[in-house]
Amino acid sequence: MGKAISVRLPDDLASKLSEIAKETSKSKSFHIQKALEVYLAELADLQIALDRLHDTSDPVVTIDEMRKDLGL
Repeated sequence: MGKAISVRLPDDLASKLSEIAKETSKSKSFHIQKALEVYLAELADLQIALDRLHDTSDPVVTIDEMRKDLGL
């Protein structure tokens, strides 16, 4: 079993969440958990991209160089 937390949502977002939960016959907690999982995964991907962008040892390849290397 997971840990219970409390979240305050704006009225319009809470209403949309309730509608989706009713339409899908899934709990509001289910939808919040799935949305948070997606958000955290995308945040992790963004951090990896930013780390690579700022890594001076990671060479930058232009689109022209990439096309040439791929034979396009």
